[in-house]
This record gives sequence, C-alpha cells and structure tokens, in this order.
Amino acid sequence: MRLLLPRWAGPLAVKAAVFITVMCCALAALLGVLVHVSVTNQTVGQARELALSRLADATRAYEAGDALLPNAGVDPQGLPGSLRSLAVSGQRGTMVSTHRGRPTMWAAGPVSGHRALAVEIDYSQQSRTIAGLDTSILWSSVLAIGATVLVGVFAVSRVTRRLHGTARVARRITAGDLDARVDDPRTKDPTRPQDEVAAVAAALDSMAASLQGKLLSEQRFTADVAHELRTPLTGLHAAAELLPPGRPTELVRDRVAALRTLTEDLLEISRLDAGRERLEADAEELGALAKRVVRASGTDTEIRVVRDVLVETDRRRLERVLGNLVANAHKHGAPPVVLSVNGPVVTVRDHGSGYPGYLVAHGPQRFRTEGGARGHGLGLTIAVGQAEVLGARLSFRNAPDGGAVATLILPVAAR
Repeated sequence: MRLLLPRWAGPLAVKAAVFITVMCCALAALLGVLVHVSVTNQTVGQARELALSRLADATRAYEAGDALLPNAGVDPQGLPGSLRSLAVSGQRGTMVSTHRGRPTMWAAGPVSGHRALAVEIDYSQQSRTIAGLDTSILWSSVLAIGATVLVGVFAVSRVTRRLHGTARVARRITAGDLDARVDDPRTKDPTRPQDEVAAVAAALDSMAASLQGKLLSEQRFTADVAHELRTPLTGLHAAAELLPPGRPTELVRDRVAALRTLTEDLLEISRLDAGRERLEADAEELGALAKRVVRASGTDTEIRVVRDVLVETDRRRLERVLGNLVANAHKHGAPPVVLSVNGPVVTVRDHGSGYPGYLVAHGPQRFRTEGGARGHGLGLTIAVGQAEVLGARLSFRNAPDGGAVATLILPVAAR
C-alpha cells in the first residue's frame, strides 16, 4: 500500500522527518536510560542502606541473645542461595528478589555455625516508583518526539515549498515563459535573513531576466534586419525583372528570389518569437488540404490518405507547416517522398540519409550545420513554431530502414 504524501512532502521533507525522528528517539532513549539508572541507583542505594542498618541491629540482638526483630531470622525461607553463600563465606551483602509474590530487598551476614542471618524489607513501593518513572519517561519521550517531529516537519516544509516554487518557475522558463519569476519576498527585503533558498531564487530570477533581455534583443535585431532588407530587395527584384533574357539573368533572379524568401522567413520567425501570431481556426478536411499542399509544391510527392478526418485548424498555417516539411524532404532527403494522412496524424517521409542527430534529439536549430553538411535553414524552425500556434505536436525521427520521418499530430475538430 503506497503512502500518500502532500505535494510538498518530497524526498527532502521525508528524509528530514526521518532524520529528526531518529535523532529524537536516540536522544530520548539516552536521556531515559540516564534518568532510569540515576533514580534506580538512588532508590536501591537507600533501600540497601536501610537493609544493612536493620541487619546490624539484628546481628547485635542475635549476639546478645535477645529476640530478633520482625522480618529477621537465621537462614530464613526464601533467602536467595547466592546471598546465603556470600554470608556463610563471612561477608555481608544485599539482593533484590521476589518473595511471597512481591519485590523484597534482602540483607544477609555471617553468624556462628556457618549460618546466615538475614533481614527482608518490602521493596514494592520502590519498585512501583521505578516502574512509574519508566512509564513517565516513555510517554514524555513519545510526546516530545511527536512535538519535535511536527515542528521540524513544519519548518522543513516551508523550505521545501519554496524550493518547489522555484522549481516550478524554472520549468516555466524552460517551457518558454521568460516572464516567470520566483519573486521571493526575502530577496526584496534586505533586512530579512538571506538563506540559501533565497539565494537560488534570486539567481534564477536574475538569469531569467538576463535571458529574456538577450532574447528580446535578438528578436528586435532579426526583425529590424528583415525590415531593412525588404525595401532594397523589392527594388532589386524589380531591377532583375528588367534584365534581358539569358542564363545570367536567371541566376540573378533565382538568388534575388532566395534572398526575398529568407527575408520573409526571418520576419515570420520574429513574429513567432514575439508571440504575435494569432490563430484563425476553422474546420478543414485534412486529406483535401494535404493534396492542395502537394499540388502547390510542384513536387512528385506521393500522397496516401489512410483515414481522412475533420480537424480544427488554421488553414494557412497548416499549409505552411506541411509545405515546409515537403520542401525540406525534397531538398535534404531523397525520393520517394511520401505524405501520409491517418486520422489527425500526418507524416512526411523521405528515403535519404535521415535527420542529423542533434535535430532528432533537440529539434531544429536555425542555420545549424554539422560535419560540413548543409543545415536545414529556417523551414523546419518555422514549421515547429507554426505547429505550436496550431496546438499541434511536431516531432522528428529517422526510420529504421533509412530516411527522415516528420510526424504532425493535430487536434481533432469537435463534431
């Protein structure tokens, strides 16, 4: 049966509670033993002194021929054998034993004829006192341990809650929410003690602020560059159209078109980074939309519609995602390129060398190249960004028998 713990009661809180409990138990046991030994020694010592005192009185009365005091006698019944042997050997001693069903303190000494003179004292009251003391020590220890554990767990829980809060903010920052902050009150009030948790929270907030500032600067730079390039590129494109026909003109027009596409891609990425894209969703037949994308691409992509479905999506953005996947497959892969629709799942597969390892592990990265090979440009980066706007999930993998496989899973429209 699994023990259900509060959300804040993670391994640290559990370990702290166990440690506090063990230390409290050890301390309570040590103090209990010390008190028990001390009180027992004192109680036994007092009873022994009383027994030896009465033994001395009984010895004097025996030697004087007087009648012995009550509870005194020579070799009385119930005298422990070891104590009698000690007395017969010529020594005096005491011992606690049970006699007639109750605790008894015996004191014995030698008399003539290798016999033992002994007195007995009722030890019941002292025994009850020690037993009551042990019970009090036990319950006091239980109460003290319980109170200490509760206070300790409460104190640790405050720390663990703050740590969990810091971890939640770190996960939000990892997910892309750079506005997330811990805002620990201790970091804002210099008069309050700054513990380690506050130091971690302050460092995380500082890191997020720095990262956000750098990212915003990069976004502004990308957008500014793209906007500044747009005007001269428009003029360059118009000038290229006026050139006389020929191979050099075709090359110039091709490079100008590529540069215009790159500029538009940069602008689109800057909008995606800034979160300014807004979804205009509508119900679309996924199979028909995929066929339009393939026709518009002008490629020999094979289409397989296993099961068509109605999806709630933004048609323009979805066409952009599928168009980029198909274009990337033809540009960086090898034929045949197959686009398959199976319900809300769309896959685009080629039969080339597959995606680079970094792309499968971490997703597309802008303009990255590896091992001297060409990078994947901005097409896949834009596809991932637009897929997030659509609420879809886009993943990349390599097929076991070769080739790259991109899988897009779309939300299904409610009927």
